[in-house]
Amino acid sequence: MNNKETNSTVLLKNIKKKEPYIHLLFWVSYVLFPYLKSIGRDTAYHFKSELIDLLFGMIVFYISYAVFFTTKNKFGKILFLLVLFCGIGSLNLKVHNWLFLGTHTEAFWYYSINYISTYSILVLFGYVLFLIKKGYTSQQLFDEMNAKKKEAELASLKSQINPHFLFNTLNSIYLSALKKEENTADLILKLSDNFRYVLQDGQHKQVTLKKEIAHIRDYLSLQKERLKEKVVIDFNVSVDNYEEMISPLLLISFIENAIKYTSMLRGKNHGIKIDIQLEQKGFHFSCQNPYLEGNSLVKMGSGSNGIGIQNTTKRLEYVYPNKHSLRIHKEDNVFHVDLKIDV
Repeated sequence: MNNKETNSTVLLKNIKKKEPYIHLLFWVSYVLFPYLKSIGRDTAYHFKSELIDLLFGMIVFYISYAVFFTTKNKFGKILFLLVLFCGIGSLNLKVHNWLFLGTHTEAFWYYSINYISTYSILVLFGYVLFLIKKGYTSQQLFDEMNAKKKEAELASLKSQINPHFLFNTLNSIYLSALKKEENTADLILKLSDNFRYVLQDGQHKQVTLKKEIAHIRDYLSLQKERLKEKVVIDFNVSVDNYEEMISPLLLISFIENAIKYTSMLRGKNHGIKIDIQLEQKGFHFSCQNPYLEGNSLVKMGSGSNGIGIQNTTKRLEYVYPNKHSLRIHKEDNVFHVDLKIDV
């Protein structure tokens, strides 16, 4: 939603919220206008007469106001309003004649034309309010549909589990079981916790930073076991409030990407550096990993991890609009991911 649409929505909501005051102001002005008009003139101001006009004017206004909302037939609306004008105007004139002892009889056409013009203005005012109210209702419906669409897209983006991680990790656990290593049960438990987080906590709008970091630690622990001497991971955390809330599964795609492409390099002990910081609601995530220049496989945004990063970028735009900055670049054979969020 752009700024123009946002301003329009705010304006409609404010008008909707203040509608009773708009009605009150209008009717007070309706009664006082003839008095202000009579100042400095010979015409007398009759308060009782204005109250009667007010009563019948409100009847015309609110009946026509209701008709706009309930009737879709334009010709029917016009016909009904003409009959309404004639009926209410005639009744108004009779009440005035009764109140002022028949003094309005001689000027029947004058008062009839005056009532028609007055009632037309009232109906016009009602129609304007109707359009505003209709616009607000339409905007509400649009916002609700847009919110549901956004939630569905976010749920879809978060539910996309990296199959390579699952297959590779299960393979590592299988090899560990064949060797009858003592940490096999611990690896299975961490994998279980990892997927429980993805399928349960990961579907929430927000989780505590403590849970998100615990999920990353379990993931890194599994990767360390799988890659062993291939990759050395330096994971640093500096957080002033572990209970701070954050959208889940935002960081894992960057980490998966770093581990995947680092594991494709020849040799051993390739370093990956991951830092997570939170200071006074300023969240900062950085990830650095080596890459091989000229290797066509190692391209930021390619493969399954590239899709994960694209999904994460979309989620950031949805969840933290104008509250985050993401910079991805490569320099001196090192990939850099730098993410800042105002949580």
